[in-house]
Amino acid sequence: MTRAAIADARCVVVKVGSSSLTSAAGGLDAARLGALVDALAPRTGLVLVSSGAIAAGLAPLGLAKRPRDLATQQAAASVGQAELVHAYSLAFGRHGRTVGQVLLTADDVVRRAHYRNAQTTLERLLALGVVPVVNENDAVATDEIRFGDNDRLAALVAHLVRADALVLLSDVDGLYDGDPRTAGTSLIPEVPPGFDLSSVAVGGAGSSVGTGGMASKLDAARVASSAGIAVLLGSALNVGDLLKGVGGTCFAPRGSRTSARLLWLAHASTPRGQLVLDDGAVQAVCERRLSLLPAGITSVQGAFVAGDPVELVSLAGVPVARGLVAYDAGELPSMLGVSTRDSGLREVVHRDDLVVL
Repeated sequence: MTRAAIADARCVVVKVGSSSLTSAAGGLDAARLGALVDALAPRTGLVLVSSGAIAAGLAPLGLAKRPRDLATQQAAASVGQAELVHAYSLAFGRHGRTVGQVLLTADDVVRRAHYRNAQTTLERLLALGVVPVVNENDAVATDEIRFGDNDRLAALVAHLVRADALVLLSDVDGLYDGDPRTAGTSLIPEVPPGFDLSSVAVGGAGSSVGTGGMASKLDAARVASSAGIAVLLGSALNVGDLLKGVGGTCFAPRGSRTSARLLWLAHASTPRGQLVLDDGAVQAVCERRLSLLPAGITSVQGAFVAGDPVELVSLAGVPVARGLVAYDAGELPSMLGVSTRDSGLREVVHRDDLVVL
């Protein structure tokens, strides 16, 4: 049933990595990108999350390999993003399709006004029949505001646009029960809810030009499937079959749709500090789903301002929730233990801005 849902999806997000778009020398491979677009172009309701900007910028800048320092990565992304979108524009144009570039940082989708704008833009592009080409804004993203990889970005975008399915393209056929290069390992065709993935070998980054790998794809699959989205993982060479629900590894949805904002908060935000809660506050936040009040906070850690994401931890230091704080870090110490009933203080983290981990 899940595979049929992928084939019949009204809206599908497809994520492709750098290794599926570039040549051995590191530049864009026009033939591989063209073959990908030939398979994707007939599909309506398509959002393409594409890596490859930094890789595409290597050759024009005369760089032999992916740079390690952030400034040069940003420079390569700035040059390469133009190369990448131009290539997609030409390739989709041969099929009469128009593409639109959407660049996001994690900060864009954590803060209320920003993520609303991103959602509105993407939905309008789809309504106009445009193929949104989404990428992390590597040219300006710092280590503190990065998604980390485009697999997670794709899962979050799938929820943002209310997609029915997420297709994660890789350089392997799917998820194996061991190293796929080792004899005797087998492809796992279906991952039902509760499937034990502890024995699966996932490794690290997939290539010299990318940042993802099987571990990041599994993380993305967990995020999307927990939000009620069907996920299919497979080889970019088989993208045509994957869009029909054939082949690869299928992750069944294991949850229901939740607030897009809370999903962003849980999976895309980087906490700027911590609020340590007493046992009563932990119970109120986690079990009774109430707002966090000053009276339940025992200490404050970190430097943050109102509106920043913070982690809520128990007295034992265990993270229990994440939320958007209503005060600056410097304002909170004088409020700790103070009752809102007597002081007129508002909630430190409102329940609408809070997600239990």
